[in-house]
Amino acid sequence: MSASVIEVTWTEPATWYANLASFYAAAAAFITDSAGNVLLVKPTYRDHWAFPGGYVDENEYPHDACAREIREELGISVEVGELLVVDWAPPAGQRPRAIISFTFDCGSIASLGGVNLSRRELEDFAFFSRQEAEQRLPDNVAARVHAAMRARARHAPVYLAGGMTVPPPSHDSTDHGGERGRQGA
Repeated sequence: MSASVIEVTWTEPATWYANLASFYAAAAAFITDSAGNVLLVKPTYRDHWAFPGGYVDENEYPHDACAREIREELGISVEVGELLVVDWAPPAGQRPRAIISFTFDCGSIASLGGVNLSRRELEDFAFFSRQEAEQRLPDNVAARVHAAMRARARHAPVYLAGGMTVPPPSHDSTDHGGERGRQGA
């Protein structure tokens, strides 16, 4: 066997970082009521419902963005708990970059009486059963409902890729396929 020579060249840090992939980040809250129904919000600028949350600002941690967005959208403070779901979504539509979405466990709320809805951003909010929530969310986001419930029950985060469950690596590391997030749990 002959040894192969690998040539490594040094790159200026500014050039190195400028050539790395970049993506957007979002943070969402998974909030339920005492019956296990899921809180969704209806943004004024979208045709569909969404988890409460939004984009992560520059130099902001995702869990801090989650808390900030809940304060801005619903006028309440919640404790941002465990990370439940990480979903990597490829570029789509007018969004030129991938987005990584962090969904955090923000507990249960017995009553929405203290909610002060930001009418600039949201037109409505409500609790929905798992099935109703999945129907109101876009297909690429709906799998996060079941994934979040599963992660909350197991106290272990779930990784999705484009709304698809990514199975653990096989023993031979050749299985790279995925199943819909609503299957195989």
